[in-house]
Amino acid sequence: MFAALARLTTARPRLLLLTALLLLIGAGLLGRGVGDHLLGGGAVDPNSASARAATALDRDFPGSRPNLVLLVGADRPLDAPEVTTQARELAARLAAEPDVEGVLSHWTDGAPILRTADGRHGLVLAHIRGEETAASDTFERLAAHYRGTRGALTVELGGSVAVRHDVQKTISEDLVRAELIALPITLLILILVFGSLVAALLPLGVGILAMVGTNAVLRLVSSTTDVSVFAQNLTTVLGLGLAVDYGLFVVRRYREELAAGAPPARAVAVMLDTAGRTVVFSALTLAVSLAAMLVFPQYFLRSFAYAGIPVVLLAAFGALVILPAALVLLGTRVDRGDLRAPLRRLGRRLRPGAGAGGAPTAVRDSRWYRLSQAIMHRAPIVAVLTTGLLVALGLPFLGVQFGSGDDRQLPRSAESRQVQQVIRDQVDGRPTGSIEIVVGTTQQAEGTADYSARLSALDGVARVVGPAGTFEHGVRSAPAGPAEAGRRAAGSAYISVVPAVEDLSAAGEDLVREVRGVAAPGPALVGGQSAEVVDAKHAIGSRLWLAGGLILLTTFVLVFLLTGSVVLPILAIVFAALSLTAMFGAVVWVIQDGHLSGLLDFTPTGSIETALPVLMFCIAFGLSMDYGVFLISRIKEEHDRTGDHRGAVATGLARTGGIITAAACVLAVVMFAIGTSRVTNTLMLGMGLALAVLVDAFVVRSLLAPAVLALTGKATWWAPAPLRRLHDRFGLSEGGPAQPPVTPEPRIPVSAP
Repeated sequence: MFAALARLTTARPRLLLLTALLLLIGAGLLGRGVGDHLLGGGAVDPNSASARAATALDRDFPGSRPNLVLLVGADRPLDAPEVTTQARELAARLAAEPDVEGVLSHWTDGAPILRTADGRHGLVLAHIRGEETAASDTFERLAAHYRGTRGALTVELGGSVAVRHDVQKTISEDLVRAELIALPITLLILILVFGSLVAALLPLGVGILAMVGTNAVLRLVSSTTDVSVFAQNLTTVLGLGLAVDYGLFVVRRYREELAAGAPPARAVAVMLDTAGRTVVFSALTLAVSLAAMLVFPQYFLRSFAYAGIPVVLLAAFGALVILPAALVLLGTRVDRGDLRAPLRRLGRRLRPGAGAGGAPTAVRDSRWYRLSQAIMHRAPIVAVLTTGLLVALGLPFLGVQFGSGDDRQLPRSAESRQVQQVIRDQVDGRPTGSIEIVVGTTQQAEGTADYSARLSALDGVARVVGPAGTFEHGVRSAPAGPAEAGRRAAGSAYISVVPAVEDLSAAGEDLVREVRGVAAPGPALVGGQSAEVVDAKHAIGSRLWLAGGLILLTTFVLVFLLTGSVVLPILAIVFAALSLTAMFGAVVWVIQDGHLSGLLDFTPTGSIETALPVLMFCIAFGLSMDYGVFLISRIKEEHDRTGDHRGAVATGLARTGGIITAAACVLAVVMFAIGTSRVTNTLMLGMGLALAVLVDAFVVRSLLAPAVLALTGKATWWAPAPLRRLHDRFGLSEGGPAQPPVTPEPRIPVSAP
């Protein structure tokens, strides 16, 4: 396969590059405006009881689930005649809007829950019909006509549809800013690493191809299924990050072959047969980690597989097809654009193995080789200290509390957050956070009345509203009135449990479980936002073993096929797991507990989004294995060539240490740029992944891995005889047995024009 790929890239380089350019233009046109077709939700299990309750409510009780709130203030008392007249006209106009139903207001219904405790605001509640994209479009249209000062009234918009709209809009704006931050910094780092503008632009071009191509894929996928807007962040992170990873590895190996005297076409062929194999294994490992998210029913998680798998494959395609074609045409001119003076001197320090005058020194004289030797001489101490440090950094995760993101993940300036905060502070109960029950019953109203009374007696319930009336603390406080008319339809009844506690909180989730434990007069479906969180946690928890097993099994098989060892796959998995401890510990310490919240400008809520740790594990584990494959494959190549285990470890680290750390720095820059988002969940994703990548590169790969490999010694390469025979027949290894070793010296200067 790699020989055929070498023939293709060396025989038709101009045709390949022209085809890539046309594909890039086509993908850019297809993926243009993809963010407008992505959704801001996706945390709900579509097969859960809460999702079925929502479907039943929308079908049998239209407008029963308010997702739009108009917070109405006035320059005079709320019940003044002029205010009342204008507010009723406002509610009537809203009720007449297309795709709007179930309008309730303080001025038409008079319920205490529809005004603030300080008497300064009244509420108008409504339900916007349609799925998320259609509802968001309707909201945007309504906002232009209802927001602001209208006569004596001042109107602000909130509710779940407003929060989702603001989250989607904020993320899209922040993503543009992140790309503007990340691209020039990435280019600068690449220039420092390569010492050449031409060589630095090559991985960046692959990254642009991967990002633009993935946006086109997301546009196609979004036309057939729901895709989360958060997936665009992954496109930027992995598109640039993997292009740099693979580009560094490929270009570095190509330059080594040129330095050894090979002509460009031969250098490309050897590079593909060595580094190319590593890229394939790395891409497969990461793609499998991302594919594991397809086992979850929530489209929020599945979307990252939709985005992640294409971006990985496109980055690998660019590194194995487009980049070699460009290298063939450039030949020795890959080092053109040498940036001398201070940039060149600084880049020489960053380039692995660079010596005086820009020429690479012998491997044994490099700093990475000396570091590896020092670590292996003190292997037990280094292994214990680094493992202990990583475990200690992960300890805060033992206190994790899972929840759901709400309006507080938005910046304080967001109008929808300000409206929800007024409701949170000033309204008795949660008018948009009720626990919603659909009871299928043919019994008389007395059965529903008894059920409602028992529900209202639960701790944490403010009131229960249903077809039999309003109940508080086990007794009926009001008979069924106009607001409750129509709450019985087609043999079913709708009952609303208004919580006295925060709906999106641990107390709100406990209340859902208690409500579900109360015997109903018929089959009951319990829904609402807090019920959706409970069901989402169950859906994720019940499938974690499947996703984790898929990742671990396929990772083990791939690393075994690469190395022929059963010890190295186990070590690779352990190393990758340890590299995640700091990330998970920091997520709890910073995001959940609120440390550094002032510096990072976010509002801690005492919990973290349930789905995000799963997402972060899949991405970070895959990236860690990406670096692990780079290191292990080079160690394996040296071990096959020399048979010297310790020498292979030292040489492998010397050959890849600079590449891995440089790639990690670039990837961390991209992730930190994503982490500057004003949305807390995106901040958590970017900052957490950046920390995981840096810990993996600078602690796990640079310190822990050589120490542990020194301790395992020759046992590192052990495998049972049957598996050894299996590897001999089906396994792949970098370079292959027929590839003659490449002599690293003498070398030409890497920065020579």
